[in-house]
Amino acid sequence: MKKISLILAVVLGFAITFTSCKKDEELTKADIIPQNFKVDIPNSISQQVVKASKADVLTGDDIYQHLGTFIRIGENAADIVQEIMRAIRQYDLDQAMTFSYQSDDDGRIKNVVIIENSDFEGTAWEYQLTMTDADSETNTDGGKAMQIFWNNDSVKGIAILKPYNINRASNDEWSGENTMFRIDYSEAGTDYEAEMTVYISGLVLPDPTVGDNKFAMETLKMFAGRKGNIIDVYGNSNHPNANFFDDNTGFNWAFIASGDENSDIGVAEVGLPPSTLNETDRNVILKDYSVYNVFYNQLTALGYNDTDIQIYLVNTQAPGYFTANGFLSAGTSPGTSYDEIETSMNTLSPYNPVQISNLVIEFKNDAS
Repeated sequence: MKKISLILAVVLGFAITFTSCKKDEELTKADIIPQNFKVDIPNSISQQVVKASKADVLTGDDIYQHLGTFIRIGENAADIVQEIMRAIRQYDLDQAMTFSYQSDDDGRIKNVVIIENSDFEGTAWEYQLTMTDADSETNTDGGKAMQIFWNNDSVKGIAILKPYNINRASNDEWSGENTMFRIDYSEAGTDYEAEMTVYISGLVLPDPTVGDNKFAMETLKMFAGRKGNIIDVYGNSNHPNANFFDDNTGFNWAFIASGDENSDIGVAEVGLPPSTLNETDRNVILKDYSVYNVFYNQLTALGYNDTDIQIYLVNTQAPGYFTANGFLSAGTSPGTSYDEIETSMNTLSPYNPVQISNLVIEFKNDAS
């Protein structure tokens, strides 16, 4: 799976182009722009750990390394938006204006319009920024590359990106014609001091017959919220071509996790529901379709000896416990230092799998 840093480079290039709009003017900080637009996630539950394992034992690292990958992807998508917001703040794009520039990435003209007082999804926004690819504005998507909505009185915002219209020169699974990203951020909620929801849809799926391509992700939705030093994370990623031991294809990687920023420890639980499962009950998603149950049922149906299965699945009991160095243990808590985050995690639930499998991200309709 390619890293999302490729898109980060593209969007940071867009942020840099803001400098040409100010030229010789003295740059000041615009108080109307939120200084933060993401929730930082502890390394204990966002790291990507890849370690070799014995063929006869499924290690904790095997089970949870992908959890860290998907959480890191969502966090990096939020990094993109935070850098854009900081660029807007740095270069005083804090009033209604319209300008165009030629992208250094694809050489195409991009139009940028900033308006005051916009409505989107039932919320009144103080500001809206829309960027389009000029030559694509007659297309069905209006050539939209980016839309950002934000308020400052109660800090919240929405950012929607379409990398294809940001940089046509990029040609990878992260910048397909239908790939879109969305980040919702708020410091105005009641349950969390700050929270964000990351959406990714339409990722290009590589040939599933090549290597590990069958596990490629198509969509993702992830929530992260901060309460003091505790960070809660939950969500699903969909892998429509994935299968494990039999021919059943199409799974969500559904997860809940909590981490402590101060001690950098974490606890997580993972389920593997089918992509088509229409269910919101956390017990169904995480218990009935736990890693242990899914793997045990498939291996049993294939005729494997129960003793061998139990040895192989010894580390699949939930939840998994982590330190900053990675997976620590499964099923049994390492100590009382995990009590607070485990209690917090047990209040969380992933999303309905079928809704994530069918996730669609859309820009604001121009008529609305």
